[in-house]
Amino acid sequence: MTKYREILRLDSQGISKRIIAETLKCSRNTIKRVLEKAREENLSWSSAANVCDPLLEQKLFGKRRKVQKRKMPDYEYVHQEMARNGITLTLLWNEYCENCKLEGSYPLMYSQFCYHYQKYAAKTKATLRIDYKPGDRMEVDWAGDTAFIKDNITGKQISVYVFVAVLPCSGYAYVEGFFSRNLESWIKAHVNAYQFFGGATRILTPNNLKTGVQKADWYSPVINKTYHEMAEYYGTAVIPTGVRKPREKAAVERTVGIVSTWIIAALRKRQFFSLFDLNQAILQKLDEFHKKPYQKREGCRGSAFAEERTFLIPLPGKPFELSTWKIATVLEL
Repeated sequence: MTKYREILRLDSQGISKRIIAETLKCSRNTIKRVLEKAREENLSWSSAANVCDPLLEQKLFGKRRKVQKRKMPDYEYVHQEMARNGITLTLLWNEYCENCKLEGSYPLMYSQFCYHYQKYAAKTKATLRIDYKPGDRMEVDWAGDTAFIKDNITGKQISVYVFVAVLPCSGYAYVEGFFSRNLESWIKAHVNAYQFFGGATRILTPNNLKTGVQKADWYSPVINKTYHEMAEYYGTAVIPTGVRKPREKAAVERTVGIVSTWIIAALRKRQFFSLFDLNQAILQKLDEFHKKPYQKREGCRGSAFAEERTFLIPLPGKPFELSTWKIATVLEL
């Protein structure tokens, strides 16, 4: 608590505000404010000598406004949600703030939210940061978690596989749901990603899944013929990751985790009855994700992409059309 009596006593002895502040370990603005209030109230050291600090504070500044009581989160619910894939404290804190806003109550700050949750559990997370050249690479993968739509006739849940493409330099991403992870969906996802970005990159980095790589090899992987045609059409080169080397596409692995949190997990309580509606909701969440400010530097992924976009390879006049290759055998009659 501020030592109001001592401030008035030292001031009455002609000591400067700077020395008073250094002696009492408080700011000069505080000393100045207290002395100005004392002059307004005609309060001197002689009249305040026998008054305690709490009463002096009340005379100088009146009754302090009571601090609004903040609503405590339901940490049992938070703990249960944290056990699910893709759920983070940041997501749960945002949902908690939205609920407080609707109820007209005051939420805890994020630091306090985390502090109180740490009494329940501790969480560690390792991160890896790599610098990339703008427009040089696009990394692609399927998310591990699936989304769902509901059949409006049977009520059955239908799994939706989530494709993720990311430009590592800016962190700008494209996300789309598909009913299957077959070659047709794989190619269509790439074409839609290029249209979304407004250009292609010089290198395309998938992992060694069969729809992209027919034969995984340490030195000479065999690329699927249709996939190779698509890459050639857009002027890019397919360079898969090494076998069992996910760190070679660390950007998309990291973005897959973020997508699982900010999109798939954030939409877990909503029901969708068509793939179109789900993908529209995904794009809306993706736009919010791109506009979210960086934590440790200025700007966001959207502003970073605005600079990277000029380095992308221009797209052809028409999107790539899927072709299917088959080996036919001629039967002799």
